[in-house]
Amino acid sequence: MKRNCLAAILLISMISVILFGCQNEESTSVDKLSVIASFYPMYEFTKQVAGDRADVALMVSDGQDAHHYEPSAKDVARVNEADVFVYSSEDMEHWVNSLLKTIENDNLVIARAADGVDLANHDHGHPHHHEATEMITIKGVEDHYHTGDRIQLIAEIEEDVDADHWHWYTRKGSDEEWKTVPNQFGPEFHAEAMEESFEVRAVLYDEAHHEVAQSEIIEIVIDNHDGHDPNHDHEHGSEETAATVDIIGLNDHYHTGDVVTLVAKLKEETDFKNWHWFTRENHDEEWEVVTGQETDHFEYKMSEESFEVKAVLYDHDHNVYAESEPVSVLIDNHDNQDPHIWLDPVLAQEQVKVIRDALIHADPDGKDIYEQNAESFIKELQELHKDYESAFKDAKHRVFVVQHQAFGYLAKRYHLEQIAIGGLSTEIEPSPSRIAEIGDLLKEYNVPIIYYQQGANSAIAQTVANETGTETAVLYDLEVLSKELQDKNLGYVEAMRENLKSLQLSIQ
Repeated sequence: MKRNCLAAILLISMISVILFGCQNEESTSVDKLSVIASFYPMYEFTKQVAGDRADVALMVSDGQDAHHYEPSAKDVARVNEADVFVYSSEDMEHWVNSLLKTIENDNLVIARAADGVDLANHDHGHPHHHEATEMITIKGVEDHYHTGDRIQLIAEIEEDVDADHWHWYTRKGSDEEWKTVPNQFGPEFHAEAMEESFEVRAVLYDEAHHEVAQSEIIEIVIDNHDGHDPNHDHEHGSEETAATVDIIGLNDHYHTGDVVTLVAKLKEETDFKNWHWFTRENHDEEWEVVTGQETDHFEYKMSEESFEVKAVLYDHDHNVYAESEPVSVLIDNHDNQDPHIWLDPVLAQEQVKVIRDALIHADPDGKDIYEQNAESFIKELQELHKDYESAFKDAKHRVFVVQHQAFGYLAKRYHLEQIAIGGLSTEIEPSPSRIAEIGDLLKEYNVPIIYYQQGANSAIAQTVANETGTETAVLYDLEVLSKELQDKNLGYVEAMRENLKSLQLSIQ
């Protein structure tokens, strides 16, 4: 009898242990931090820091473009349910701002890994920050203007600065948001006076698109003297419409290749559905109707030029029923800013620290784990940096040629010279004259290898190689977690070591 009791007690104890273990396992799984990383380097860095304490998911997968990715409804839902969202910068993931505007999760911790570095003015890993000061004077402002007058202003800066990237901004009043004026990137401002007064200011940016200087706010006063002035009798050719249309979905700016998606929203209900969209380059141009877009939605893939757009709703007799104010769709490629920060092992360390801090903010109880994991991974990156330094320390030939201009930060770090066949965009093919120029440079510098990034079409590199008698080889830009990386089981550090071996074929 006693044996039976003991057996029963042991059995109950074993079941309790198993159930308790299962509950613990389930609890641990439930308590894990949920993290979404935009593209591969951010995913890899986050995995290294989070360890087993977080579930880290990758958004941009193999075969997709990290620059121009279009998040799906499922992606939006995943980010809404996550604890942390990690990305590098808007210069890399052009779509991030649009995504974040749709997120309703007020508790989401957003880690912008590029905040750890200054994209253009880094001094071997130490960021510098520019504070804008009011050093710009606006000249040419009249006491008032009449509708139809030409407004011509000039921005003058009080001291010499190494910057020439201007933006002009306008708003109707202090309660309104500033809007960027399209196609005016110099110190001169030109506009036609409309019906209402407005404010204007000028801002000067450096190559990294940081504010260097800004002007005071200038008021442009429109005074038509109760609508009648014999010396300013302008015909405007437009009538007021009863209904008002708002344009929804406009971003501050776009990059070449981005898809602009706008929606015209009528402030009152109507049965009319005959929409037309019109575009023009600037105030001096005539409006042109956009063909094939006759709904309240407007879609356009950005080219190199900014433009203005407006929506018009017609009634059944094709009379204008409602019309929006023109809005400016601004293209700003940040002077082709190189976003490939992670390819510099030193700057990568700064990104890891940003991710570490974000995870700690979202999960303070895991602070020790995140700090230990980050410290361990940073040590690996430091060793990687030392290996690169040692490999290139005494090199006499320091030039390498790439198909995709992605290795600028790495080149600067180790005092190398990158010559790119193409630019920062993988979508823009080089001209025949550029290819011929590259051929001459290959001969001049006696370069034996042309590199192309993994997963990309190597046709351009192969064409130049065939014409110049050089070879081709792969460099990993790590923009995607490619099948090749997975098949070879290459993480960030391993792939960067493969890059080092490959670069040593040219740099000796």
